[in-house]
Amino acid sequence: MNYGISTEAGAKLRIDKWLWAARFFKTRSLAAAAVEKGHVRIDGASVKPAKDVRVGDLVEIEIERIVWQVAVLGMCDVRGPASVAQTLYAETEESRVKRQVEQERRKTYREPAAALHGRPTKRDRRTIDKLSGGG
Repeated sequence: MNYGISTEAGAKLRIDKWLWAARFFKTRSLAAAAVEKGHVRIDGASVKPAKDVRVGDLVEIEIERIVWQVAVLGMCDVRGPASVAQTLYAETEESRVKRQVEQERRKTYREPAAALHGRPTKRDRRTIDKLSGGG
């Protein structure tokens, strides 16, 4: 199936649509929200969801505090399989190394509050008060 990938230098596409097609986000609305929050930058500048991304641009994408730096290699306005999506960009070597270091750190270090869900129990509250000196 032809997915309409364009690798021409003048090709352009909205950043939220490109992020969705390149499979960085599951939906376009999630991609647009990330762009609005400033988690996506094109050539170092924060952008809005309607900003056009072009072949050759350097895009920084922050997803769950992991930063991807990718060079745009192609445009596709439809979401295809992952094998096609991976041809739309190339991750920089520096980004790949930083991402691997962060993933290793996450494997060895667990956030203490990650196990907590909801409000603290009465017992938890007593422990918190004892540790914070507010007893």
